[in-house]
Amino acid sequence: MKAWLRTVWESVWRIGWPKDDRSAVKALLQSLVLHVHPPKVRPESLKFRATWGLGVLSFGLLALLTLTGIYLMFYYIPHPDAAWRSMKDLAFVVPFGVVTRNAHRWAAHAMVALVTLHMLRVFLAGGYKPPRQANWVAGVWLWFGTLALSFTGYLLPWDQLAFWAVTVGSNMAGAIPGIGEHFRVLILGDRTVGEAALLRFYVLHCVALPAVLFALVGFHLFRVRKDGGLVVSEHAESAVKAGDGPRLVPAWPHLLYRELVLSLVLTAVLLALALWVDAPLEPEADPARTPNPAKAPWYFLGVQELAHYSAFWGGVFVPAATVAALCLLPYVDTHTQGVGRYLPPERRLASASFGALLVFMAVFTVIGTLFRGPGWALMWWPK
Repeated sequence: MKAWLRTVWESVWRIGWPKDDRSAVKALLQSLVLHVHPPKVRPESLKFRATWGLGVLSFGLLALLTLTGIYLMFYYIPHPDAAWRSMKDLAFVVPFGVVTRNAHRWAAHAMVALVTLHMLRVFLAGGYKPPRQANWVAGVWLWFGTLALSFTGYLLPWDQLAFWAVTVGSNMAGAIPGIGEHFRVLILGDRTVGEAALLRFYVLHCVALPAVLFALVGFHLFRVRKDGGLVVSEHAESAVKAGDGPRLVPAWPHLLYRELVLSLVLTAVLLALALWVDAPLEPEADPARTPNPAKAPWYFLGVQELAHYSAFWGGVFVPAATVAALCLLPYVDTHTQGVGRYLPPERRLASASFGALLVFMAVFTVIGTLFRGPGWALMWWPK
């Protein structure tokens, strides 16, 4: 029996626990999961400052959202007559329901923030430059997909906050010239947020968007593996390519241990947050009772503030131009000076331009969040 179990074990784990660098590299190369990592990495890439762990944390949040989302799907009913009651059942009837919902909600918000910070870090280090152009574009669409995933999930609790936030968001989409109203009807299934919209958002949130996101993540990891991860250091990347860098070390266990520790810390923080802070749940959605003001989710409040001045220029043109500019960026800014360093003098203009865009959106987001009151009137004291 023991010999049979050993045969089964060795058929899966062909290389046992690595005892030296050679066996560690061999184990990594023969593992489906670990093969997304390079066999060896530069010691500088193991420093926290090299990546700030943002990629690993974003992927960890995606995994946690998948697990908690599957659990929630067993108890959620995507119908206006039952959706809000499902939220109440999670709080009072379903085992670990309130903790699971809280963890899912806070992980979704954290993922939006961390994916944005991950893009910022890659930009500041010049990670969009050759040969990583396609991976940067994939990252832009991953960021956009993360926003879409969070937005579609926002409606599912079917409370006042969710209903009117999605109403505001869909109205902004309706401002697209020519096709706006058709696009709005396409995503809502009707001219107003109702049963069809809830069902469509449920399918998009649980099936369509996760499938697209996982495909993009797979491509993203594949390109990182083929193009090489960008190491932030004081040395020029060209010197590393020439072979002047330090001795490489096996990714297993040096890199994988660090990723495991980050994942455990992330899980612990989210569990603590889920235990202590409940996700908001307002009264059941009522189309006849409009909150004043009705606001979009926080990550769209900057766009809503811009749309207040001009539905087309603020709500459509600026977001579309931003996404288009980010996708075209690696094919316009192609020189490789300063790659691999944060805020190098060679890239002062690009860093200043990107920083100005971030400050611009941050200011309008803060105004829309804190300084807009009833009737979207400007308040000089945050509420």
